[in-house]
Amino acid sequence: MADPKGFLTTDREVAATRPVEERVGDWDEVYVPGSLLPIIGKQAGRCMDCGIPFCHNGCPLGNLIPEWNDYAYRGDWAAANERLHATNNFPEFTGRLCPAPCESACVLGINQPAVTIKNVEVTIIDKAWEAGRVTPQPPERLSGKTVAVIGSGPAGLAAAQQLTRAGHTVAVYERADRIGGLLRYGIPEFKMEKRHINRRIEQMRAEGTRFRTGVEVGRDITAKDLRKRYDAVVIAAGATTARDLPVPGRELAGIHQAMEYLPLANKVQEGDLMTPPITAEGKHVVVIGGGDTGADCVGTAHRQGAASVTQLEIMPRPGEDRLAHQPWPTFPMLYKVTSAHEEGGERVYSVSTTRFEGDEDGNVRWLHLVEVEFTDGKLVQKEGTERRIPAQLVTLAMGFTGTDRENGLVDQFGLELDPRGNIARDAEYATNVPGVFVAGDAGRGQSLIVWAIAEGRAAARGVDRMLTGGHSDLPYPIRPTDRALTV
Repeated sequence: MADPKGFLTTDREVAATRPVEERVGDWDEVYVPGSLLPIIGKQAGRCMDCGIPFCHNGCPLGNLIPEWNDYAYRGDWAAANERLHATNNFPEFTGRLCPAPCESACVLGINQPAVTIKNVEVTIIDKAWEAGRVTPQPPERLSGKTVAVIGSGPAGLAAAQQLTRAGHTVAVYERADRIGGLLRYGIPEFKMEKRHINRRIEQMRAEGTRFRTGVEVGRDITAKDLRKRYDAVVIAAGATTARDLPVPGRELAGIHQAMEYLPLANKVQEGDLMTPPITAEGKHVVVIGGGDTGADCVGTAHRQGAASVTQLEIMPRPGEDRLAHQPWPTFPMLYKVTSAHEEGGERVYSVSTTRFEGDEDGNVRWLHLVEVEFTDGKLVQKEGTERRIPAQLVTLAMGFTGTDRENGLVDQFGLELDPRGNIARDAEYATNVPGVFVAGDAGRGQSLIVWAIAEGRAAARGVDRMLTGGHSDLPYPIRPTDRALTV
């Protein structure tokens, strides 16, 4: 145990963020550099040795949270880093991007603010990088087996690193020009600077993982060729088919999917573009969708100098306390204010877009909406609540419906889909095609980064077991049947 009285004597304190007027003028991470270190020892000391650490269950990775909390409290950063990496390949990603279901399951959170698990995690890994403790771990011997991983998001990278360390020769195929998937082009720089991805890629290269960028499986290389060349294939291509909004005026210029808009801003930060082809500068921006992707659009629009930003959500505004049907230790739907929301803009709940209105040149200028409410379990429009708001740039951030079917990947492999439209798999993450496995959003549906890493690790064990004839030393954190499909 850390501090026996820490949870009684120490209040919760989280990382400090830079002033809004400063951070909207750049693309650096929003947190004050070094602000966590002076407080994190005491915060880790709030971990209360609860006997049954429900945080383990809240985390899909099964992170050993009480153990590295104890080491952090005692200042043993090397041991804390070892325990952290025992279950998580990329804690610098989850420490910045994960919504922390572990904190929702924290026993202290029953009647007090939960332990700042996420802040402790990111402090441990950042100190480990600074101290040179994160080093390549190449295998002692090679197995002679080869594996192709399709997709370089968190699921694909986790699977690739685990399989490389098991001794297999692994090649990661990525259709974009850089490795990282949505971590690279979907997550804005102000939430996670891309240097964190770059140094992990270098670690993986030093371990032996090979990367093939600019190659789209199904178009640039066929599934048949891939299966002929490799002993196993892991599909970690994500759920990239975006949900659309088929209302009148959808064809007007200035209406874009979030994943058309966000990557361009990141390409500017990578140095590929001087200015983004789609920009919010001087425009009235409307973001449709109240989730994390919508918040990313909000923060990006602020930094591009939008005249105004309005975020629309069809569901009612969540409460600030748990509902009866979302009891501890489940992950509740609560009202949250992200760093992007702190920076300005308006959030409008319980509204539905009815149509877009444009000018004579075919550009969107207005968005028409109506208030909605639940009646007999269904969303219905409220009469007399129709209105329009200015909209010169509209981003659609309404989630994703499954893996891309247009490039031929699913059909060329001959993969079966589950009732939800995801690639079907068994408890070993194997598909109906021998030697072909699936991990992450491609098989699970749109989910969290922590689930992607956990599934990548678990799928790697399934592949390893197949390649070695049934035995694997890789850990098996979860199976598809172990947890509910959504957090």
